[in-house]
Amino acid sequence: MTETLSLEVSRLAYAYPDGTQALFGVDLAIGRGERVALLGPNGAGKTTLVMHLNGILTPGHGSVTVAGLPVRPDTLKEIRRRVGLVFQDPDDQLFMPTVRDDVAFGPANMGVRGEELEHRVKSALERVGMLHVADRPPHHLSFGQRRRVAVATVLAMEPEILVLDEPSSNLDPASRRELAEILRSLDVTMLMVTHDLPYALELCERSLILSGGVIVADGPTREILADADLLAAHRLELPYGFAVPDPDGGPSRRT
Repeated sequence: MTETLSLEVSRLAYAYPDGTQALFGVDLAIGRGERVALLGPNGAGKTTLVMHLNGILTPGHGSVTVAGLPVRPDTLKEIRRRVGLVFQDPDDQLFMPTVRDDVAFGPANMGVRGEELEHRVKSALERVGMLHVADRPPHHLSFGQRRRVAVATVLAMEPEILVLDEPSSNLDPASRRELAEILRSLDVTMLMVTHDLPYALELCERSLILSGGVIVADGPTREILADADLLAAHRLELPYGFAVPDPDGGPSRRT
């Protein structure tokens, strides 16, 4: 039986108007329900790739398909419903007077009204544990709370795939753990762009390394993080003393 894909990228290449080539032929496929980490050094092309997933950028060559629907000008409205981007800074995403208004904004803009809109808002806030702040202004919340509300604004759109840009950045340890628990509980395909390698190991069974505009590694996160030479070659580092669990139950390997 053919696997149902949430995301398929084929031979994707892109150069910016100044001639800078950011992607050189990216191929990847993510199955429905997978949680995948996208790793790589700064300047590798991760942001450029992500901006192709919902049509912010248009491929110079190749194609992007979301749940069988090609990303192109006439499909952008539906693609942007299916691909939910959660930005690194929640303040880029929250701009309405109350949390409720922010979470309602996307679906309302798609024509959802009445009881269905109320259900979407309540469900999304419940899933991130933030229903109790629905009537508060977002700027009165802590940074960690704002990030959870930002996730809710995307969940209210009922996306096919959730794309998170550095979700653990600037979070204190408790907020980092709470967000991980929330993300694990979501029944949605997930692509997580991160430099936080332990977070990738905690949340994603599979990881990709994008370096120099191409995918240079694709495999189980544990195996990728245990390969010290691979990480070093692409300017990726585990925290000092961090132990990668041995999949066979033997002694942990430290880098």
